[in-house]
Amino acid sequence: MLEAMLTEVFGQCPYCGSALETAVDTTGGDQDYYEDCQTCCAPIHIQVRVSITGELLGVEFKREDDA
Repeated sequence: MLEAMLTEVFGQCPYCGSALETAVDTTGGDQDYYEDCQTCCAPIHIQVRVSITGELLGVEFKREDDA
């Protein structure tokens, strides 16, 4: 049942360019959090945008120092 709440997303590390794969919980609404890159260990700022109905609108992978 937990898997039904998670959406798998793909991106690229803004530091080293390696491929990223993570799962986001769309039931929690918009989210901002950090995850370390599994390749270069840099902190990646992940911004998740979710609609009122729980639809994933977008995910951004940013450098820690990006505004």
